[in-house]
Amino acid sequence: MNRTRRLVSIAAVASLTLLSSISAQAQTQTLRLAVTDIVGLENLQREYAGFQKILSEKSGMAVELFPVPNRTAAVEALNAKKIDLVLTGPAEYVVFKKRTDAKLVVGFSRPEYYGSVVTMVGSGVDGVQDLKGKKVALGDVGSTSRHLSPIQLLADLGLKPGKDVQIMHINRNVAVEAMKRGDVAAVGINRTDLPGLAKKHPDVVFKVIARGRDLPNDVLLAGKHVSDEVTAKMRKVFSDNSEALIAAVLLGPDENQKFQGMKFIPTVADKDYDYIRRMYVTIGQPQYAAFVGD
Repeated sequence: MNRTRRLVSIAAVASLTLLSSISAQAQTQTLRLAVTDIVGLENLQREYAGFQKILSEKSGMAVELFPVPNRTAAVEALNAKKIDLVLTGPAEYVVFKKRTDAKLVVGFSRPEYYGSVVTMVGSGVDGVQDLKGKKVALGDVGSTSRHLSPIQLLADLGLKPGKDVQIMHINRNVAVEAMKRGDVAAVGINRTDLPGLAKKHPDVVFKVIARGRDLPNDVLLAGKHVSDEVTAKMRKVFSDNSEALIAAVLLGPDENQKFQGMKFIPTVADKDYDYIRRMYVTIGQPQYAAFVGD
């Protein structure tokens, strides 16, 4: 009789253990992560596979990489709950906040992240005021450091984009060739562009005639459908495992090298992006001048 009871007890314990294991597995959450400035799964994996692995291990949640073709698609995917986390830039954050009311998780700092306006030595352009009535080449529409920052810099220094200067959107290498021909008077770039341009165009001596203020951080966002508990847990993971996660980010050989010298910013706040909202007003997109709820 005692033996029977012992067998029943052992079976019950085994059953409970199995059920507990199944329950724990069922509770393992999957979070799908998109990165707005990386196009294609192959590129995304090359830059972020190491980060994905460490983040999954440290959080105890299964983080999966989810490619998006552009930031518009990422906004739609977040609203549709196809993705849960998005790593994006300052200009994109303002759009995400307006269209999705996404939640801030942590900032990814980018040392010396700012836009500039450059010309050539000997061009006759010695300052921003000399650009009045001339053409200025900027980067892709919506780029924080190659479009919004330089155009706001011009506005802050007294020029009205579209009225005092004609804005053109041209690839920066093509823009330099246009500047050499005299077709444009200046080019808007970010700090990391200048060494590469100087190497590619050894016949040009570049001159920075205006430097923008430091830009806000890139940021990891969680969709509003992600629970506050999960968001808080993820924030703590970055705080507790900062060195390992930074090292994992920097494994990305190309795009991620912009994060050299980075730190995670747990205190990132919506108000940090108000200067970006001013930029949207400057380019004629005032709908992004205030966040959801204003």
